[in-house]
Amino acid sequence: AAHGVLRLVLELNGETVCRADPHIGLLHRGTEKLIEYKNYQQALPYMDRLDYVSMMASEHGYSLACEKLLNIEVPRRASVIRVLFLEMTRILNHIGNVCWQGLDVGATTPFFIGFEEREKLMEFYERVSGARMHAAYIRPGGVTADLPLGLCEDIYTWCQQFPARLDEIEELLTGNRIWKQRLVDVGVITANDALDYAFSGVMLRGSGVPFDLRRAQPYEIYPELEFEIPVGTNGDCYDRYLMRLEEMRQSVGIMVQCLNLLEPGPVRVDDRKITPPSREEMKEDMESLIHHFKLYTEGYSPAPGETYTAVEAPKGEFGIYLVSDGTNKPYRCHIR
Repeated sequence: AAHGVLRLVLELNGETVCRADPHIGLLHRGTEKLIEYKNYQQALPYMDRLDYVSMMASEHGYSLACEKLLNIEVPRRASVIRVLFLEMTRILNHIGNVCWQGLDVGATTPFFIGFEEREKLMEFYERVSGARMHAAYIRPGGVTADLPLGLCEDIYTWCQQFPARLDEIEELLTGNRIWKQRLVDVGVITANDALDYAFSGVMLRGSGVPFDLRRAQPYEIYPELEFEIPVGTNGDCYDRYLMRLEEMRQSVGIMVQCLNLLEPGPVRVDDRKITPPSREEMKEDMESLIHHFKLYTEGYSPAPGETYTAVEAPKGEFGIYLVSDGTNKPYRCHIR
């Protein structure tokens, strides 16, 4: 997601790459080990920082893993809100991918169009969580807080105008001769190679394998939603670019469906061992104050067990292998 986290030593013949020697690990910060020293709730903010253009997708994978260990199910309204912001995150990621790629080959106009829309999405992030990037909004047990007044209407308005902005980007890039020279038949990956290398997400579907965890292993309210899974045919960079455009269009449709499915109700599980009490309750009830203090100092202790939970993040399968030994800190957390 950032420049400088991977070093590639290339052997070139003109513009053809003959050999590549990747140097990885330049951004290894020991996240998995750090999590072992935090309780389950304190570990959540690390997820935001794994991929700073797909923040809530990472939070969601970790939260689902915790919920499996705790054997809890989030309220329906929380599930709908989660999917709404997960698809918003997918658009955030894909706008960045397409527009940064355009910028790298000299197309500056799509960047300004895309990032104007991206700014609006980050404002939606800020309105629900108080943070534009590292939101920590999706948490074990639901979401941090309910949607503020007026947000649903603003998101719906954005969904109505965004496809036209996407058309502008596509008009500038899709048929552009220079863009096609840079992308067509570049980075070709066959379906067999994609499977052998355990690719996922757009990289896998771009090679013609119709695998999406939202359909293959549904979670949240995805089984109730209508959407298409774009699949490529040539396995090259151009196919993957076209797929990201179509995925953004599908995500807009999912967001509108979520807005229509929103019903009144709680957004956190009704369990004081997991969900903190409100400020109003804490001012009037000593038990609520004690629950709040215990939750934020000690956290909760899931029963001993292990889970592997995977979600369809914008860049592919994001998996969390989480092991509980019955204490308030994860025994092991492996991130895929």
